[in-house]
Amino acid sequence: MMPAVTGTRQHRLAVATLVLCTLLWSTAGVVTRQLEHAGGFELTFWRSLSCVLFVGGYLIATSRSRWLAVVTACGVPGIVSGVMWAVMFTCFMIALTITTVAKTLVVMAVAPLLTAVLAWLVLKERIAPRTWMAVLVAGAGIVWMVRDGLQTGEGSSGLWGMLVAAGVPLASAVNLINMKRQQAAVDLVPAILIGGLISCLAMLPLILPTRATGHDILLLSILGGFQLGLPCILMIRAARYLSPQETALLSLLEVVFGPLWAWLGAGEQPAAATLYGGALILAALLANELLAPKREHANAAARPAAADPAPATDPAAAAASAGAQAVRMTKSKLA
Repeated sequence: MMPAVTGTRQHRLAVATLVLCTLLWSTAGVVTRQLEHAGGFELTFWRSLSCVLFVGGYLIATSRSRWLAVVTACGVPGIVSGVMWAVMFTCFMIALTITTVAKTLVVMAVAPLLTAVLAWLVLKERIAPRTWMAVLVAGAGIVWMVRDGLQTGEGSSGLWGMLVAAGVPLASAVNLINMKRQQAAVDLVPAILIGGLISCLAMLPLILPTRATGHDILLLSILGGFQLGLPCILMIRAARYLSPQETALLSLLEVVFGPLWAWLGAGEQPAAATLYGGALILAALLANELLAPKREHANAAARPAAADPAPATDPAAAAASAGAQAVRMTKSKLA
């Protein structure tokens, strides 16, 4: 019975951590409103660059001189995850330069559905009926929130913008499935650094000549560290104890918290549709969590816990660990 209790507690902590991540992610809108000249491609470049520096500093602090070995150790799974991070970092901002925020958010709302389908196809996971219902209700809530912004006559540019925005939920779904399959054996935090580097290189030709002021670069540096780097690290840690579709569903809270930050930080009164749609999303997420059997949460938390990656181990440490394990097995047999 103790492992189940521990697993349930780990699951609750993971949920709380992911909620914190969405709070941090959702600060982007209110902070970017304070920018003077930077926007679009340049915003993505400076934010990605500071994200690289933040995650690089984290790896150096946690792995010391072996930080580069930790990056290379993530191998192909890390490269795949890094490419997906890069797509998410860039497609969202590019889509906003082509179409409206409302249409971009509606396209991104399909992320939980794509993740659930991929989890069913690739991981052979059984998706609970309540989760399918939560995906549909949460998607309807996002449409309700932004329905006024959908009624724009953009012509073909709107369609192209939505196609670009589709890269975000697709990359998110692939990334979550890749993380669930690989992170029990591979530390995928370095993939954030890889994604940031790819994003910087992709944006570099598009930002010249630069227009960002020192004030803009300072704000974007804060965003890159605490709105992008930190929550992405926390999300990777939390996702170890959640199903991919649950992670994708909880991530929709970013859409709910965004207008809240705009109200508190910029005095933007949210529309009635925003409040009603946000309430629908919250109800769907709460129902999915509260109606889940405790055993399901415990199992989701227990699967990755048995094989945490040890990115900074060396042969001596590995030998010591193996020796300690042998001693424990001998004592248990003697007992």
